[in-house]
Amino acid sequence: MLHFRKFAAATVAAAGLSIAVAGAAQADTIRLGSAISLTGKYSTNGAHTKNGYDLAAKLLNDAGGVMVGGVAHKIEIVYYDDESTPARGAQLAERLIQQDGVQFLLGPYSSGLTKAIAPVTENYGVPMVEANGASRSLFTQGYKYLFAVLSTSEQYLTSAIALAAEIAEKEGKKASDVTIAGAFENDPFSQDVRAGVLADAEKFGMKVVIDDKLPPELNDMSATLTKVKALKPDVLVVSGHSKGAALAIRQLSEMGVQVPMLAMTHCDAADIIGQFGAAAEGALCASQWAPSLSYSDNLFGSAADFAKLFEDTYGYAPPYQAAESAAAVQVFADAIGRAGTLEANAVRDALAVTEIQTFYGNIKFDETGKNIAKPMVLYQVQDGEFQVVAPTKWASAKLRYPR
Repeated sequence: MLHFRKFAAATVAAAGLSIAVAGAAQADTIRLGSAISLTGKYSTNGAHTKNGYDLAAKLLNDAGGVMVGGVAHKIEIVYYDDESTPARGAQLAERLIQQDGVQFLLGPYSSGLTKAIAPVTENYGVPMVEANGASRSLFTQGYKYLFAVLSTSEQYLTSAIALAAEIAEKEGKKASDVTIAGAFENDPFSQDVRAGVLADAEKFGMKVVIDDKLPPELNDMSATLTKVKALKPDVLVVSGHSKGAALAIRQLSEMGVQVPMLAMTHCDAADIIGQFGAAAEGALCASQWAPSLSYSDNLFGSAADFAKLFEDTYGYAPPYQAAESAAAVQVFADAIGRAGTLEANAVRDALAVTEIQTFYGNIKFDETGKNIAKPMVLYQVQDGEFQVVAPTKWASAKLRYPR
């Protein structure tokens, strides 16, 4: 069994300097850069990502910074708005490296933006730790400078398919009796989610009765939901970022569509409970992280401690996008401290042998840069709250079925 040491912030005498976001670098500063979606269709999750980065940097700076070769360094993060556009993201990554002199990059939000930026960081030999690009195809390109703290996208909703098989068997049916409907945004992330769902459905012998691609605008799912109403599948799977999750809950309610199991991505980022109340009840939601998990570290404390601090700081409960983003900053701090230098290749090599536990989960990278040490969890909305119902090891509540 792997032993993960807990992330520990390197502290020094001088403490209390809060994060610098722009402007000239200070002496003994680690400059991180990020092109992030502050406007455009990913702006909601872009804000969650930035808040996670900022909170981790602030705590590290307040603790004295990161020790590099015996010298304390503060963290500065330089941001630009990529406008949720891949071409703009790539342009800004080059600007951050060439003009702003950032030493390392934090990832953008979404697989599409990460795919646009990764070739730039690879070309310049700049390490990038990313937290929000889950597409499995990012890790088949042979990149040496890309590291991801999150679970890859094909894993997001496979636990829902396994859960459906488990329920069928408890009811005296065969897993192969289960029928599935899927609606997936036509973007890299959601199409990878689809690939994982289809692979698991095939493994169990389940029949996929609807397999729809949704346009990136995600303004209407009524055509798909009309088919769901007619075909009455056992499971409806939806992946379309926060906009898709909100659209699904709203239109299911408006059209009076009933389905025994609804499994989606990005429920918490879409605030389906706050937006839709009772209409969200029973929805299953894929999550990279939950505050009830037993992970902890020496910077944030437990997962629950992070959740409280984040809510106290920003006024809302942290979605997993914020948690994984904070963990990305911790991973950089840990690797730089172990490298003992800001030289890019030395930090890259330190990242490659990372093996730590953070409040967000265990982190260990394989040779492609994927985190192979942390499973996905599955929430269910129960009485207006998210409760972890799978995997069983992490469950905080019993599944309610049918929805």
